[in-house]
Amino acid sequence: MSRLRVYQDDKPDTPLQESRDAREIAAALGQAGVRFEQWHTDAGLSPGAPQEQVLAAYEDDINRLIRDEGYQTVDVVSLSADHPDKAQLRQKFLDEHRHSEDEVRFFVAGEGLFSLHIGDRVFEVLCQQGDLISVPANTPHWFDMGPNPGFVAIRLFNNPDGWVANFTGSDIASRFPRLDN
Repeated sequence: MSRLRVYQDDKPDTPLQESRDAREIAAALGQAGVRFEQWHTDAGLSPGAPQEQVLAAYEDDINRLIRDEGYQTVDVVSLSADHPDKAQLRQKFLDEHRHSEDEVRFFVAGEGLFSLHIGDRVFEVLCQQGDLISVPANTPHWFDMGPNPGFVAIRLFNNPDGWVANFTGSDIASRFPRLDN
């Protein structure tokens, strides 16, 4: 089940707010300018599924987002716990960074932990199968797939180059909870 925890950015041990209700999560994130939705996932895909199969299964949803939001690049991250580079891939996303465009992820299977640093708050969002999150351009954030990843996510970007991170140099991400699956 999806979960939102909101922290004061200097108090990573004590959540100010916690919810597992999708409507409450969407409302709280919406007030912070973050899009959160839950979609149907009936394609039966599992971690490790090939990109072509994932994109074909959700072609209509992807095309609607491209048409409505102008996204230019679409790819799939599909990782299972036996992936040989899982530790390196996890590390790539763990430090706080920004993108010059929105970053959209739709979780087709599994889960991942997004943490967004907005103002003096950290919004920790456990995204699971069916969740779509859109991190607005220039929002400091980090992502944790856990030590044993098991997820499939469709990513959409406005940038034709896809995922391009601008790291902030802050160590804030190291002070907050990780996804320990």
